[in-house]
Amino acid sequence: MDFTTDIPAASPVTAIVHNRAGTISVRTTDDGLPVELRIDPRELRYGAAALAGEILALNRRAAQEAAAIRHRDLREQGVPSEVVDRMRRLSCGDATAPPYVPPGRTRPEEEGR
Repeated sequence: MDFTTDIPAASPVTAIVHNRAGTISVRTTDDGLPVELRIDPRELRYGAAALAGEILALNRRAAQEAAAIRHRDLREQGVPSEVVDRMRRLSCGDATAPPYVPPGRTRPEEEGR
């Protein structure tokens, strides 16, 4: 028996954000992968650390916007809100967010109390 099916891969969702001056733009996927970066040469005068910090901040914003677009599209396609909300926690890339704990379970740090 062959259980394989041809399921099309989900196309990446991207968003573009610019800095206030419009001299740096980053296009990023909803997974946080930067796929396009444009830098006006005038930005180089601020130094590598400042430029890198700005690029990272723009990349985070673009990833959040792309994830919001993906989640909106999923809701429009009929995916239940509870599923989309769980995906949001996993896709925003916030390492400080507590991990998802299914109902009826306890967090690992709460076990043994």
